[in-house]
Amino acid sequence: MARQKGIIKLKGTIGDITFYKTKDGHLAREKGGIDASRIASDPAFQRTRENGSEFGRAGKAGKILRTALRAVLINSADSRMVSRLTQTMVKVIQADTTSDRGLRNVIDGEAELLAGFEFNIQGKLGTSLFAPFVATIDRVTGAITVDLAPFIPLNMIAAPSGSTHFKIISAGAEIDFEAETFVVSNAETAILPWTVAPTVAISHSNPVTPASTKPLFLALGLEFYQEVNGQMYSLKNGAYNPLSIVKVDSGV
Repeated sequence: MARQKGIIKLKGTIGDITFYKTKDGHLAREKGGIDASRIASDPAFQRTRENGSEFGRAGKAGKILRTALRAVLINSADSRMVSRLTQTMVKVIQADTTSDRGLRNVIDGEAELLAGFEFNIQGKLGTSLFAPFVATIDRVTGAITVDLAPFIPLNMIAAPSGSTHFKIISAGAEIDFEAETFVVSNAETAILPWTVAPTVAISHSNPVTPASTKPLFLALGLEFYQEVNGQMYSLKNGAYNPLSIVKVDSGV
């Protein structure tokens, strides 16, 4: 892979060279590779097929999780979030010690590896929210909760420049990765001033199916706002809104 330089940038194929544009700039690479039919049938590529199968499974698992959390994720994701989540899902699948290679899956893997996943690298929850919180997943009742004692926003929230207000958001999700279905509920505070005035105690309840055997997730995040002439505007289109998976119960 080579980087294109010069005033005129090319797109397309000339001879054996393909020119294309990515988020990293205009690049060029030589055409090549192995015929797809050979990869699909040649015993020499058994490992390649196994890796491809598991990578595809990781991509589908990441998609269903993103879809379940869409209501809180829509304003809190960076441009590379999808690929980062897929990479983490691959690690989850590779932690499956019971299934044969190529058949490893999220259910038999370690879904807990998703705990701490940051959906927005530009605004991480761990460097934005310093107020202590208690995250709880009660599988028997289906209650997925997060509680914060009263805190002073100016001291306990590192808000991006221009912020005047914020909102705390959360979501509880029950994911069936095999059936590609989910149950989810969301909660949020009112838009609160980013000042020295302490908040009240905050308690979010995000119920899912009681006694579920599926993996359960709790996501927690912030949304930042700027007040202009009495109107609230999402700060920089949510570019610095953090959202993180703070607790996971795999059900295994």
